[in-house]
Parts: sequence; structure tokens; C-alpha cells
Amino acid sequence: MSYLNYFVFGIYPYIALSIFLLGSLVRFEREQYTWKSDSSQLLYRGQLRLGNILFHIGILGLFFGHMFGLLTPLWVWHALGVSHGLKQMVAVVAGGLMGAICLSGLSLLIYRRFTNARISAVTTTGDKVLLLWILGALLLGLATITQSVKHSDGSVMVLLMMWAQHMLTFQGDASSFMLGAPLLFKMHMFMGMTLFVIFPFTRLVHVWSGFASVTYLVRPWQLVRRR
Repeated sequence: MSYLNYFVFGIYPYIALSIFLLGSLVRFEREQYTWKSDSSQLLYRGQLRLGNILFHIGILGLFFGHMFGLLTPLWVWHALGVSHGLKQMVAVVAGGLMGAICLSGLSLLIYRRFTNARISAVTTTGDKVLLLWILGALLLGLATITQSVKHSDGSVMVLLMMWAQHMLTFQGDASSFMLGAPLLFKMHMFMGMTLFVIFPFTRLVHVWSGFASVTYLVRPWQLVRRR
């Protein structure tokens, strides 16, 4: 099991990140006409707006929550006077709230994709797998709340933080921090990392465009002259 742990949490994250970055670049260069979210609004509007809003609020909250929660160095929390237990409790409450919002929106989107005949007919197998994979990762993430409550001292949170930060800084002992982590956390993290693997081959690539659109806030004024 130690060899499997080393591969999944010591090597696989770099494989996933490489596919995520290089795959996105190749798709943008070679298949720009497929770089879109494939909206189904024209086919059926029902539940789309509410589902989209809830899903995007939830998924963005979870993304940035995971990023800042895992990658903020421990000394920063110590300097702010935030204990491991308090940080974990905040993560449980905020993660549970964002997870519930995301699950509500995702459930609506999955329901309309799988039950509406017109939408289902134009939905690719990859899109269906993607939705179900996100659902699985989300449900596992919500299930980890039960484990977090049992470890209210924040010890598991510290293990995950150390793993993520050691991976980011290319330290070879990163996988060792995951040996003692509960199985639910390991499964959730594997599902999450695999999302980065399938990212370049799905409609998720439109996320890049979403973040890039922020540049419109600081772009120069466009001069428009009358003829």
C-alpha cells in the first residue's frame, strides 16, 4: 500500500497537472472551435438559470476555499492566532455550505441533462461522465465532513496542508503525509486530481476563458470615431 500511496499522492499529482496545462494549451492551439461551454439554453431553459447560478457559486467557493485552505502556510495561521481546530471548524462550515449550494445546482443540471430528450440527444458521453464524476467528487467531499468532526483538533487538516504544500514545493516526502489520512479524504482527493486530467478534453476548458475575462476590467479604452 505504501507504493500505491507514493504513486497516487507523490507522482500522480504531477501527471495530472502536466496533462491539465499541456492538454489545455494543445486544445486551444488546435481546436479553438471546440473551446466553449456548449450551452443548451436554446433547447430548454427550464432549471438552467437557477442550476447554473447555484453550481457556479458553489464550485467557485469550493475551489478558492480549497486553494487558500491547503496552500496557506501554517505560520500564517499561527501569526493570525488561528488554531488548527478553529480553522478546521471554519472549513467544515464553509465547505459544507458551499458544497450544499453546489450540489443543489449540479443536481438540477444533471436532471435536465438526463431527463430532457432534446438535451440528452446532443449531450456527449464525455459530458455525462464529467457531470457524474463531479457529482462523485462532491459527494465524497461532503462525506469527509463526518471524518473532520471526529478529528476536531485539526490534525487531519494539517496532514492535508503539509501534503499540498510539499507537493507545490517539489519535496519528495509529500506522499508520506497521506499515509495516515482517512480513506474518504484519499478518495476525494483522487477524484479531485483526476478532474484535472479530464479537464482539457471536456467543456471545462471554458473555465480558462472565464478567468481571462477579468482582464476586461483593466483593458485600455477603445476609441470609436464617427464616420
